[in-house]
Amino acid sequence: MLQETILSLMENRDIEALKAALCCAEDMEILHAFHDLSPEEQIIVFRLLTKDSALSIFEELDTDEQQNLLRSFTAEKTIEFVNELAPDDRVKLLDELPATVAKKLLASLSPEERKITNLLMGYEPETAGRIMTTEYISLKKEMTVEQALERVRRQAKDKETIYTLYITSASRKLEGVLTLKELLIADGGSKIEDIMSKQVINASTDTDQEKVAHLIQELDLLALPIVDKENRLVGIVTIDDAVDILEEEVTEDIFDQAGLADITKSETSRSEVLISGGLWAIWKVRLPFLVITLGAGMLAAFLIAGFEEALESVLAVAFFIPLIMDMGGNVGTQSSTVFARGVVLGHIHIKQFFKHFVKEIGVGFSLGVLVGLASGALAAALNVLLWDGSPMLGVAVGLALVVTMTLASLLGFLVPYMLIKFKVDQAAGSAPIITSIKDIAGLLIYFAFVSIFLGNLL
Repeated sequence: MLQETILSLMENRDIEALKAALCCAEDMEILHAFHDLSPEEQIIVFRLLTKDSALSIFEELDTDEQQNLLRSFTAEKTIEFVNELAPDDRVKLLDELPATVAKKLLASLSPEERKITNLLMGYEPETAGRIMTTEYISLKKEMTVEQALERVRRQAKDKETIYTLYITSASRKLEGVLTLKELLIADGGSKIEDIMSKQVINASTDTDQEKVAHLIQELDLLALPIVDKENRLVGIVTIDDAVDILEEEVTEDIFDQAGLADITKSETSRSEVLISGGLWAIWKVRLPFLVITLGAGMLAAFLIAGFEEALESVLAVAFFIPLIMDMGGNVGTQSSTVFARGVVLGHIHIKQFFKHFVKEIGVGFSLGVLVGLASGALAAALNVLLWDGSPMLGVAVGLALVVTMTLASLLGFLVPYMLIKFKVDQAAGSAPIITSIKDIAGLLIYFAFVSIFLGNLL
């Protein structure tokens, strides 16, 4: 794999070999490996890429990765690089950058690129005008096929797509469309107006971007021309932009269906604080839940001390306390992880929480029965063989595991759900709260069954 090759050559500090390996690799292969590298490794790899590969890969990265790379550039390199981005990709990047940085970069663009960028940024967000590119080839209907081919050859290198060609009037009004294949097979002396199609499907600059993407998908187009109110051609939306929009739409729909549109935003914000925030900000989120766990741990210690006589009477009782607490903890962790992943992927719908909740309780109970039977039998055998005790201890252990594991699975779903409902950080809070409740309840349940089945020995 390319990623393994990159890491190996970096470790050996063989930069020349790394550069050669990158030159021989396809852009998509590099992009696939690039996502799995650390930010520092990404910077090294990016600087070794050819100019064309660097631009191609940069446009496919997410905004965080783009900004990380830009921070590693000199001011001159940043200006040069942003100048060479496709206009629609440049607008996406400027939209995400801090206003002062975006303004500075915009001012540094060449007059022609600044004019194109300002044009795109003048349209409303999430409209065709905002995502279109102005890098297309237009022809005149009076041209011959030979003249048109010469224009295509001359402009092809600087355009995003050349497979669909657009015919415009002197005032830039859209009059027809032609594919590159149709142009190539036509007679050199023919006029463009004789071979072009006058039935042109287009969208206006204020059309919603999702509608444009669906239109491209449904009609199997490589690009869709975008016109202004006077039917003048101002840009095109390409298939790669349409695919990106459709992917975003699917993700949004998943969260909307799960009732998580607002949750996604808040969780993103909290995640940024926990990962990139300062130490004090992280403390404020995580420390309160750890204090809860500390308090619960102290309470659990007092509970154990309260059953000191029982532990002295039947020493084997203490032997199985870690088993009860650990198995409950494991099930609680599993359940909360299942819940969190299910919510993120849209498999668990918040509005249908009760259905998922009941099913998880059933799963926890079934796991408790299986583990309880096996552990109870083992506990009974050990108590008889090693401590000459009563086999009823096995019954207490087994039943305690059934109840504790069922309770833990219940808490694994209920606690993060309640935290989400109350707009509290469930990522930082779920585990400490589940652990605290489960530990105290598990001990009470275990000692209750011990008292019931071994009461005459205590």
